[in-house]
Amino acid sequence: MVRAAVMSGVAGGICLPVLLGLSGGDWLRGEARSATGIALLLLGGVLLVVAGAGAEYLRWRKTRYRIGTERAELRTGVLLVKRRSLARERIRSVDLTANPLLRILDLVKVRIGTGEHTGGESTLELNPVTKAEGERLRRELLGRPATAAPGEHREGQLASVDLAWIRYAPVSFVAPLLGGAAAGGVMQVSEWFGAQGEVIDWVGERFSHTSVLMMIVVLLLAAVAAGVVGSLGLWIEMWWNYRLEREPGGTLRVRRGLFTARSISMEERRLRGVELVEPLGVRLFGAARVDAVATGIAHDEHDKHADLKVLLPPVPRAVADDVAGQVLREARTPTDAPLTAHPRAARTRRLRWALATAVLPLALLAALGLWFSDVLLYIAAGCAVLALPAAVLLALDAYRSLGHGISGGYLVARSGTVRRATVALQRGGVIGWVVKQSVFQRRAGVLTLTATTAAGAGAYAVLDADASEGLGFAADAVPGLLEPFLLRDGDARAGDGPDGGATIPG
Repeated sequence: MVRAAVMSGVAGGICLPVLLGLSGGDWLRGEARSATGIALLLLGGVLLVVAGAGAEYLRWRKTRYRIGTERAELRTGVLLVKRRSLARERIRSVDLTANPLLRILDLVKVRIGTGEHTGGESTLELNPVTKAEGERLRRELLGRPATAAPGEHREGQLASVDLAWIRYAPVSFVAPLLGGAAAGGVMQVSEWFGAQGEVIDWVGERFSHTSVLMMIVVLLLAAVAAGVVGSLGLWIEMWWNYRLEREPGGTLRVRRGLFTARSISMEERRLRGVELVEPLGVRLFGAARVDAVATGIAHDEHDKHADLKVLLPPVPRAVADDVAGQVLREARTPTDAPLTAHPRAARTRRLRWALATAVLPLALLAALGLWFSDVLLYIAAGCAVLALPAAVLLALDAYRSLGHGISGGYLVARSGTVRRATVALQRGGVIGWVVKQSVFQRRAGVLTLTATTAAGAGAYAVLDADASEGLGFAADAVPGLLEPFLLRDGDARAGDGPDGGATIPG
């Protein structure tokens, strides 16, 4: 039934646009409508629905799964039978997803994963099963004895949706993208119906008595308005009924979604920290979101809205810090710890990069203006008035964002301006340090430290830290890991390094 309904939508979505495109819109105007054409359209749609539903019925009849004491097993396939199994001790996630059609039928899709980045071989997907069966499987496969140490922040609800958070949706980077997509969608649909020329002519008539500049401004405002509406709708679909809970046994569970309900589970023993993410637009309004830094988290290629690492959508910064502390079971969140500022050489480097990024395109445009037309010179001058101050402001903001420190059992690093991120990483989760120092960094007395870990992005950088102080920070954050390669001032000969710092010999 589910496949038949889906294939009906697919048939309508494929057959109608194709025939409309091939006929140039004559189907709607009645100029080429014929009994033969309509019959072919209906026959093609029916065959597509029957074939899809029949194939799904055969697949369903041949699919079997079993949850044993040691392994979870799945057998699928009609002509080519595939058998897969996962050891139960390796299972790290059981995620439930239900689109609107599945919700109507009280069904869910169950995705059982080991947290390994090895494609489909590390997951079992049951699609669909009843909602009650999906919940039973999740409880059975993730039900383990509690492993968390006694302390604050016990089980229960850590956060729930506040409709006031929707105000941050229009200031995200999604809004302008949705505005552009809306304009492109209008042109594409009009082309399917053979009316693209009429749409362009209609827009031209509306602005026949206005300047080109005014027309561009109005169209941009219309695209922005469409993007704002689209971002609000997307936020409602993604975060409606949002809840973050800690379940017995040490499992974090995120539930959300208006039309497509999603339930994402994550074992706390896989958690190595959190990342506080502040995109520029959201940060200007004092908000941030919280991502998990955990082992075995990958983006679901089958669901573009299922970003599995997001624990909390953009919310007021104080709320984000509080939830981060509860997730980490810390009385005071390390994401709000005081950080060590970076030297002025880091600011100089960012100013140089920003100005070079802005000046080089402008210089090229000015050179083309000297060669071809003075109009390009005026455009270059106008862009320079906007681009150069913006580049300086962003560079200064990037410098102010730099910082690093140690807070209890976590090392903290912050960087970025368009996307500022503050990561709190368990010191025990760091498996190595990568120290980089270019020729220009060496002259400026700074270096970049990268903490490598098996969780999250796999590497988190401390950019342009003071060379001596940064090495000392890395050695103190993870004792014994970098020490064999360092010379402390007390152990080095006179003049081997700045007072109170450390160096790497050679």
